[in-house]
Amino acid sequence: MSPFSSAVAVDLVVLTIRDDVLQLLLVERGIEPFSGSWALPGGFVLDEEDLERAAYRELEEETGVTRGVHLEQLRSYGAPGRDPRGRVISVAWLALAPGLGEALAGSDARQARWWPVSEIEGGTVALAFDHAQIFADGIERARAKLEYSALATAFCPPEFTIAQLRAVYEAVWGVEVDPRNFHRKVTGSADFLELTGGVARDGGRPAQLYRPGAIGVLQPPFTRPS
Repeated sequence: MSPFSSAVAVDLVVLTIRDDVLQLLLVERGIEPFSGSWALPGGFVLDEEDLERAAYRELEEETGVTRGVHLEQLRSYGAPGRDPRGRVISVAWLALAPGLGEALAGSDARQARWWPVSEIEGGTVALAFDHAQIFADGIERARAKLEYSALATAFCPPEFTIAQLRAVYEAVWGVEVDPRNFHRKVTGSADFLELTGGVARDGGRPAQLYRPGAIGVLQPPFTRPS
């Protein structure tokens, strides 16, 4: 008999850029079902928690980080049979942060590690439950929002150069972006970015430092290269 009739869980699509490569956090499950398989980090929502608090708790357990993270709700998944233990409705979250450190395995995981997104998309690892679909939805959300929002700055330090911001677009989209066109687009959109007055050495040359602007909307959008 199932230990419950229905339950609510959270699953996290945690993305960061490490060594200039977009990477996804996965955990190796240490318990059934799917013991030994790789999965997105997540878990059941506790009685005293709301959904966002549960997502932050799971994020802290797996990364040790809660501050400086962009967290947004992705969508809900509730197909019958998605969990062999019974009816589980999962609310998935997209979490983005710059340069997250080594992954930490939670109490029910054997290990946690970062995987290049290109390897997941290439089929290197099969994900447990319906996590392949959740991952696909999460990475598409991130890629699509780069076209019109300031989401890319979630992968950047508080102050950054245009070259650093462009490197985020290239890592997330997996394509090269024309430097001149990109610079013109992001600096020409009103209130998308603002100068800090600081200067950094970017490739040996002085480069102006920026921070996210007040609007955070890129108009017109910067369409992904085909």
